Amino acid sequence: MNPHFLQSAAWQSFQEALGRKVYRQKGIDWEFMAILEPGTRLSPSRLYCPYGPTVSSIKGLKSALKALTKLATSLGVKFVRIEPLGVKFNAKDFRLKRVNYSQPAHTWQIDLNRSSDEIISQMKQNNRNIYRNYRKKGLSYRSSNNPNDCKYLIKLLHGVAAHNNITIHSDKYLQTQADVLLPINSAKLHFISLESKVIAAALTYEDEKTCYYAHAGASHECRKLSASTALLAEIIINAKKDGKLVCDLYGITTSQNKNHRWAGFTRFKKSFGGYEVDLSETYDLPINKPAYKLYQTAKFLRHKIVKLKQRIK
Repeated sequence: MNPHFLQSAAWQSFQEALGRKVYRQKGIDWEFMAILEPGTRLSPSRLYCPYGPTVSSIKGLKSALKALTKLATSLGVKFVRIEPLGVKFNAKDFRLKRVNYSQPAHTWQIDLNRSSDEIISQMKQNNRNIYRNYRKKGLSYRSSNNPNDCKYLIKLLHGVAAHNNITIHSDKYLQTQADVLLPINSAKLHFISLESKVIAAALTYEDEKTCYYAHAGASHECRKLSASTALLAEIIINAKKDGKLVCDLYGITTSQNKNHRWAGFTRFKKSFGGYEVDLSETYDLPINKPAYKLYQTAKFLRHKIVKLKQRIK
């Protein structure tokens, strides 16, 4: 089995640093790490397995869901949210309810088990030119395992959020990732600077075989310098130098709709060469069925109210 980083011991340490209770179990052909998420005013309590459970057979999936049901019942949670990896399955066979996005169901990966020249040759010509010439523009690249350097990424992400009117993770969430993951070499910070000013930054998750392109931001004012392109190219090549076998660019959309909110960064990621990988849709396994049905009804009504208010405006 090959668990995703979000099922790793490092991710468990991060979740525990956030104050969350985490449970880990394993058996024949299955294993999982589940996070206890207490109920809120809008949602009942649940267990969440990000990109899990990891299984190697349908029998393993059945056993994992049985173990999750037993654990959830003992904790009194209303449902379990899962994203099983390892086998193809029919959700109806397991009474799973497909829900809207939690983690991306598809990702884009680059095979690093080739020479650096071969990897670069698969990038679009514009990307190759940027990678080979960005230093001539006065730009420089560096990486860091110092948690204090996360402030540069956080600052850039706030700029991205303001410019694009999107919501990002809290400063505490990102800084805690850096505080926990960087010292144990389970993450790395990457920067492109113009003279002494950081204009693009990223945080990658790192395990033995894979580098995951997790969080990234760049200065809108300096966008013509293509620092984001130079940065990702450096991340890919440095992952190769570090002995990684795969660079996972994390999430893409398979939608052909040019107006899809992920269309832009999907094109960006694909421009570095690579291949699409299907992960898992997100599913709920109801434990307390009446409570879960009430939750779904309330969520549906909230969605309708929001749509109605938008039309009124």
